[in-house]
Amino acid sequence: MSILLKIIIAVIIIVAATELSKRSTTLAAILLAMPIVLFVSFTLIWEESKDTQKIAILTHETLMFILPVLPFLFLLSYLLKNGINFYLSLGISSAGIILVTLLLQKYFFQS
Repeated sequence: MSILLKIIIAVIIIVAATELSKRSTTLAAILLAMPIVLFVSFTLIWEESKDTQKIAILTHETLMFILPVLPFLFLLSYLLKNGINFYLSLGISSAGIILVTLLLQKYFFQS
């Protein structure tokens, strides 16, 4: 599948989420929470390789990176609701995600 088509699909999802957020943050949040990118990516990988083992490994590794993100979404929301600057809040949350991901990778999810 062409790289251009993959880029178009990714852009459509991002644009849909940002435009939807102008009308309904709840609907935009539902779209963002859905694993659309995961499922589209898995489908494209399947169509290109027909390798279920590759998709199984990718699914497991993806889960290992999703887990550290969840608590920091709560932190980002908390910081923003308490008047902390957007970029500072995003930076603190991102730093936390990176730190926890590295710790998890080092101590718990070694392959």
